[in-house]
Amino acid sequence: MYSRILMLRFPQTEVKKPIVCYLAKDYDLTFNILNAQILPRKEGVMVLELSGNRKNFKEGVKYLKSQGVQVQNASQEIRRDEKRCTHCGACTAVCPTGALSIKRPEMEVLFDQTQCSVCELCITACPVRVMSIRPTTKLFLE
Repeated sequence: MYSRILMLRFPQTEVKKPIVCYLAKDYDLTFNILNAQILPRKEGVMVLELSGNRKNFKEGVKYLKSQGVQVQNASQEIRRDEKRCTHCGACTAVCPTGALSIKRPEMEVLFDQTQCSVCELCITACPVRVMSIRPTTKLFLE
């Protein structure tokens, strides 16, 4: 089983089409949508975990690109400013994957980027605003 967390950027013309459903139907891939939104200019952004055999995965990504979807590897997109973090723990309450947790008894907030799904919930939950998206321009090439 091959699995990756991907960030998909849909052009305005493709936002209302069920493109992701075809990954399951035509390429035998499973997906878990971790975050999805329509941006102000009506383009769509979706973060999903995509799984299946490697050949079907590559074909599915090729299909997405043929539909005008920009595909990026979303791993390690979230960054935390360690120096500014007050370790309040607000981010840990909203983290669905456990990437943010509290180390006890020290009550220190730990961040494991390998478990991060880039759902962005920690960004809005952090009162000090130490969580941010790391800009990436590297397109998914596998």
